[in-house]
Amino acid sequence: MMKPRVAVVGSANMDLVGLASRLPAPGETVLGDDFVMTPGGKGANQAIAAARAGGDCTFLGALGSDSFGVTINARLAAAGVDISAVRTSYGSSGVAVIMVDRAGENAILVSPGANRTFVNLSDAEKTLIADADVLVCQQEIPAATVTEAARAAQAGSTRVLLNAAPARELPPELLAAVDLLVVNEGEAQAITGGTDPDVDRLLEVVPRVVLTLGGAGAWYADRDGTSVKVPAFPVEVVDTTAAGDAFCGALAVAWGEDRDLADAVRWASAAGAACVRKLGAYPSLPTRADIEALYNG
Repeated sequence: MMKPRVAVVGSANMDLVGLASRLPAPGETVLGDDFVMTPGGKGANQAIAAARAGGDCTFLGALGSDSFGVTINARLAAAGVDISAVRTSYGSSGVAVIMVDRAGENAILVSPGANRTFVNLSDAEKTLIADADVLVCQQEIPAATVTEAARAAQAGSTRVLLNAAPARELPPELLAAVDLLVVNEGEAQAITGGTDPDVDRLLEVVPRVVLTLGGAGAWYADRDGTSVKVPAFPVEVVDTTAAGDAFCGALAVAWGEDRDLADAVRWASAAGAACVRKLGAYPSLPTRADIEALYNG
């Protein structure tokens, strides 16, 4: 079977991760247990996740001209991601400062850096998107770029997976191009304006939805009447930072392999569960073997 072609349009950051017994309150200093510095950003994470899950993945984004940009590029390439389309922008790369407690909960501050400069897709970039089987986007880059990428995918009959994170207003023209929306409960509420996540209301704006529920699993629904709740895989939680990215990257690969989407969500859930067992985004993103071990176990 040929590897599915996955194009990921999104952010790339250097993650500065501190582990402590608990997260500090405002104005408080907490003595940490450990520290790691590793490439991250939702776009780069999802690209690495897709490559490790077995996809032929191309990343489109912008890195700074600093040492962080060099390191991120090298890590993407080492993970098997095609970096030929990555732009270099003079100045700093994106940086995320992440605090993680012993229960795996986190607090994150992101400085976008070069990610802000990723605008006005070239014809070559649009062609890469149109030639893919699945396009994956998030919301850590300018909204106009996400919309432009989704339209290029739609023009090329490429399926569009939008992970609407972090939560922000979604332009109608972007929603019109989305084939599959992946959101957590907070993001779902931001889109519908309700106090509770409402899958039916989400299906009024997109044809397919995955609502991720953390330890409670995931919920897949579509306009054809399918509604499936997938329980979470029980694992020991170390760090949840990249769990959603592992899920989305694996889901794109499974969808590109033309799996039934309800089963693809279960496979992606195994990827998310495998991810939370390690500290840091890059080191924790699972291989296909890691995913299969949980999925088949």
